[in-house]
Amino acid sequence: MKTIKNRNTNGRPTKNLAEKKGYKVTIKMATEDYYFLKTKARSAGVNRCEFIRLCIRSSSVKQHLTLEQMGYIRQLSGMANNVNQIAHKANAAGYKEVHNHCLTLNKQLDNLIKIIEDDC
Repeated sequence: MKTIKNRNTNGRPTKNLAEKKGYKVTIKMATEDYYFLKTKARSAGVNRCEFIRLCIRSSSVKQHLTLEQMGYIRQLSGMANNVNQIAHKANAAGYKEVHNHCLTLNKQLDNLIKIIEDDC
């Protein structure tokens, strides 16, 4: 008796492990959101699942501010308040008396802004 090798040569080829979709995610959404999703997917010319996959691949999420960054923002707000007070003093007393104090605050502001930019 003969055994038949490669019995199923016709049909769809098997997918690689990377191409297989092995995870299922279930979400709940309101009726309005569901129809919004259907409309967007239809206008994009893909089914709902593929539309969601495309959205996930092409989107980016910004991280929340850390406690350290929030502290920097609080410091920056306080310094802005100080600058405003100095402007009032300068208008009342004259600019020469307040000039050195303004230069010091400007340096502090520049340093703080550099720290915040480096963290983001």
